[in-house]
Amino acid sequence: MKAAIFVEKGRIVLDEKPIPEVGPLDALIRITTTTICGTDVHILKAEYPVEKGLTIGHEPVGIIEKLGSAVEGFTEGQRVIAGAITPSGYSNACLCGCASQDGPRMKHGFKPMGGWRFGNTIDGAQAEYLIVPDAMTNLCHVPEALSDEQVLMCPDIMSTGFAGAESGKVKIGDTVAIFAQGPIGLCATAGAKLMGATRIIAVDRVGERLNVARAMGADEVVDFSKVDPVDEILRLTDGRGVDVAIEALGRQETFEAALRVLRPGGTLSSLGVYSSDLRIPLDAFSAGLGDNAIVTSLCPGGKERMRRLMSVVASGRVDARALVTHRFKLDDIEAAYDLFANQRDGVLKVAITP
Repeated sequence: MKAAIFVEKGRIVLDEKPIPEVGPLDALIRITTTTICGTDVHILKAEYPVEKGLTIGHEPVGIIEKLGSAVEGFTEGQRVIAGAITPSGYSNACLCGCASQDGPRMKHGFKPMGGWRFGNTIDGAQAEYLIVPDAMTNLCHVPEALSDEQVLMCPDIMSTGFAGAESGKVKIGDTVAIFAQGPIGLCATAGAKLMGATRIIAVDRVGERLNVARAMGADEVVDFSKVDPVDEILRLTDGRGVDVAIEALGRQETFEAALRVLRPGGTLSSLGVYSSDLRIPLDAFSAGLGDNAIVTSLCPGGKERMRRLMSVVASGRVDARALVTHRFKLDDIEAAYDLFANQRDGVLKVAITP
């Protein structure tokens, strides 16, 4: 089969690999649509380490080609998705509701980011075929009425973005600021609206993204290339600050800005993947006495999470198809990486098909 493989820093290439064998609890799916994530770019740049020769990607939509001997509840030929996070379902972390930090073979059942296996610790989804581990925990049937592109954001981008609002405990009537309106930030914007926020302020510098943010639920937008976002958000809130600030980029400047716009007792919900140490400014942190919370989230996975997200899509409450701005064949995935990694031509997400 064809697969996009990490070779070395700066090189993910399309190459040939054997179609993987199916274990008793696994499912082999034939990929019909997948995409490239910002985390894959971190891997490409060697900012996040993975083994050489690993197939990259963690956002699969496909058809069940073969089921493991112990898998029940699914049939070959079914159309399915699997989350970017594939928990075992039985570790201590899973059983206490922290499935993204799954560590079934660890002494205490926890492993930081242990639920993220595709394109991290096992071969991923940017290929013609993919093994889904613990299939009964992770496969979810796609309703016939939904297209591949309608559900393509569910495995990661939508799940992660919504998690930013969920972990931030957005409440009805809250004012929320979302820093960075890339795909995850846009889904965080939609998630904040679903959670009941009545004033959502989206921050970015790309006009097209700010337009999409309005369509996804933002009430106001701040172009940080024209104004200081902290000053502007404090002006918009009459100096009160926001109840929840969501950081969706993974940089010191956006993290710090998110902290500075919080009201006392507010929550900073961090979704960014950081490539260096973070610094917490003493004044913005109120010397540790501001009753603020800083929370982080790793994309929730598992079949129930996927079912719920597809239910949101089917209801029409969120339509993420506008996030797919470019389409490529798997044969052209190196060109897709070049476009996406360099953020050219207004790209948000790319759809990769066989």
